[in-house]
Amino acid sequence: MILIDTALARRQRDGNPIRVGMIGAGYMARAIANQIVNVVPGMELAAISNRHVEHARRLCREIGLNDPAEVADPRALERAVSRHVPAITDDPAVLCRAGNIDALIEVTGAIAFGAQVALEAIANAKPLISMNAELDGTVGPLLRARAEKAGVILSAGDGDQPGVEMNLWRHVRAMGLTPLVCGNVKGLQDPHRNPTTQEAYARMVGQKPHMVASFADGTKMTFEQAIVANGTGMRVSQRGMIGRDHPGHVDELTKIYDIDELQALGGIVDYVVGAKPAPAVYVLATISDPVQREMLKYYKLGEGPLYSFYTPYHLCHLEVPFSVARAVLFNDTVLAPRGAPVVEVVATAKTDLKAGQVIDGIGWYMTYGQAENADVARRERLLPMGVAEGCTLRRDIPRDRTLTYDDVIVPAGRLIDALRREQDDYFFS
Repeated sequence: MILIDTALARRQRDGNPIRVGMIGAGYMARAIANQIVNVVPGMELAAISNRHVEHARRLCREIGLNDPAEVADPRALERAVSRHVPAITDDPAVLCRAGNIDALIEVTGAIAFGAQVALEAIANAKPLISMNAELDGTVGPLLRARAEKAGVILSAGDGDQPGVEMNLWRHVRAMGLTPLVCGNVKGLQDPHRNPTTQEAYARMVGQKPHMVASFADGTKMTFEQAIVANGTGMRVSQRGMIGRDHPGHVDELTKIYDIDELQALGGIVDYVVGAKPAPAVYVLATISDPVQREMLKYYKLGEGPLYSFYTPYHLCHLEVPFSVARAVLFNDTVLAPRGAPVVEVVATAKTDLKAGQVIDGIGWYMTYGQAENADVARRERLLPMGVAEGCTLRRDIPRDRTLTYDDVIVPAGRLIDALRREQDDYFFS
């Protein structure tokens, strides 16, 4: 941020704003759009794509972008951008192909649709900031490999927990410590929550019940921790992570983890329920240098061997624009897979399932996601949560059992399955 605010102020003074295209017009997209338009200097929300273009038009109206131009092709969008006229369209490819759009933000949370957007962005050399942990946790390693080959930034965003964890992990490493835990503080974790149980809360906060259910049942957090694992090389110590209830402060976690186990695993991702401050993220790290340990004791970080670092908030929409600036101005990635998948999110029965049923989506009634090490998931043919929707059950599955590919019939012709096969071939053949 210390560099970014100065760089953005310079773009503002030069009359050369970063021109952003946004895909999505829902809850989080509205907040990010408002931040760019009404707060961030040196950045311009040039275009919004949404499959229901009237939702994009409504978003513009809500944040003060009057009379947007509806466009259907890249040249029309380029003309609007050159005149600083906000544009809307129902086709995300128009944003990807327009020459004077500098970067894209994808805020849909839809896996198949997000994959199409990512592929189009990479093909057109457009930096893409994705708020889609579900996509990243399913085929992120392959998309990152394609993006690197094309010389394109493909990154998760600042502000959401994964980006905040990665910023903290990088900061701790830069100071010379070795991170051994990247963790997420949750207020609630109940894998059997569903849209019915969360309907009242969803209505109160203005979100969709299935989206809120994906928070409560842990699936969203699991995808977030999986992409942190893939970005750091950390693993999970057990299926589902440890996930302790801990009503105390995150600093107390330094006495709870077994450092020998953490070091043997090369570090882990995890979460705790009920810790303070909330909603925080934390990194527990170690250092062997006795002089450094003495200084950390002097700085009131304790005796070690584990030391606690945390960020006591995550401010998604306020910080996402920084991700765009990092990509465009500094060629910096907030968070992306380092290589092959390290941790997968696997589908687990939320209730007793019956042969012949078609699995519904993330946050709905039938499945929740658990984190598992990728080598285990591959060996046991566990069904990725990101491909489970739409699969037909071959047999009855009891509640809380993890599904495998052998338990389902996968629909033919889906992009996400083709990308999974390509990912396996790329990294494991």
